[in-house]
Amino acid sequence: MLADKDRIFTNVYGFQPWNLPAAQKRGDWDKTKDLMAIGQDAIIDRIKASGLRGRGGAGFPTGMKWSFMPKEPRPDRPNFLVINADESEPGSCKDREIIRHDPHKLIEGALIAGFAMRARAAYIYIRGEYIREAETLFAAVKEAYDAGLLGKNACKSGYDFDVFVHRGAGAYICGEETAMLESLEGKKGQPRLKPPFPAGAGLYGCPTTVNNVESIAVVPTILRRGPEWFASFGNENNKGTKLFQISGHVNKPCVVEEAMSIPFHELIEKHCGGIRGGWDNLLAVIPGGSSVPLVPAAQIRDCPMDFDGLRALGSGLGTAAVIVMDKSTDIVRAISRLSYFYKHESCGQCTPCREGTGWMWRVMERLRTGDADISEIDTLQQVTKQVEGHTICALGDAAAWPIQGLIRHFRPELERRINERQAGAGMQEAAE
Repeated sequence: MLADKDRIFTNVYGFQPWNLPAAQKRGDWDKTKDLMAIGQDAIIDRIKASGLRGRGGAGFPTGMKWSFMPKEPRPDRPNFLVINADESEPGSCKDREIIRHDPHKLIEGALIAGFAMRARAAYIYIRGEYIREAETLFAAVKEAYDAGLLGKNACKSGYDFDVFVHRGAGAYICGEETAMLESLEGKKGQPRLKPPFPAGAGLYGCPTTVNNVESIAVVPTILRRGPEWFASFGNENNKGTKLFQISGHVNKPCVVEEAMSIPFHELIEKHCGGIRGGWDNLLAVIPGGSSVPLVPAAQIRDCPMDFDGLRALGSGLGTAAVIVMDKSTDIVRAISRLSYFYKHESCGQCTPCREGTGWMWRVMERLRTGDADISEIDTLQQVTKQVEGHTICALGDAAAWPIQGLIRHFRPELERRINERQAGAGMQEAAE
């Protein structure tokens, strides 16, 4: 279990004020100039050494991603950092806690990360529904400017750096990095074809890196305490601490910072007071936000909560949004509801996603009521494979994976509903 002294987000529950004086008491903005003085490439090397992987879902090594940026930006094509605060994944609610209660960690991280990548400015793209969070973030950025921590000669480092906050308009698709760039430019939020990748041609056609809120907010602490400290937590290739967001059928839902690779049962027992109705009542868990496949109770209990441990079970860590479902859950209805979400949020640019998400949801609804044929289960599985991997962005995958997980682990439940419906229809015909 992670000791309190090792927690990065010491105000995640908002027991203290979020403002600059309180943040400085917690250690933020402490000798930031000295952290920058070690040099841009040295910062990137230390982030590489820490083993930090992106906290937005894909888990790409953060230091490596930063190293793709041009070392000598052209005056007419400056580098940019874009921070993804468009937290729209069902079940995910960690970034809002950072922004509400510890915004200066994010802003200081933006300055240091931006400096390391030779970026001219950072754009924080915040989800439109986050009203109070956006108010806090605007106010925190103003505090940083007023204190001389941002803008010309930021932190007296000799480096000029600006931070802009941009509010989204409520589209899940804008959480995809290239759709976010389109939205920032004032266009319709639709993913771009890659290549070119954002590091080559991103925001306004300039080199751009897109990072998650948590990925950027941990950077100052890693540099202060050293990459070896951060790398001391978690299994190989799964280093550091992580914010887990646990919802559903646990006794105490929460957002908690823990060491990577903590076993699932320990995470739930220590922080959530166990499963509602006891461990025998656990049905399944969606371990990384609604887009990753569910894992049945028997497999998840001792699983290390990290990228590799969950991949071995055919799922993923994603944003570490842990959705716990006990045996009172109508599992088919739950997955059908997620299918509707992805149908609703598809931008419609790619035919497999535009047509496939609606088709999959309609079949899921018929499977929910049992008003289908058993052969349609295999047809649905085939269609998910035709959608998965055949779209510009990963929304097609996100729509397919929950259904694939349901069929893989709960096929008998689907068949039971169909058989019961057909038996009921047969009895009715006999009665008539």
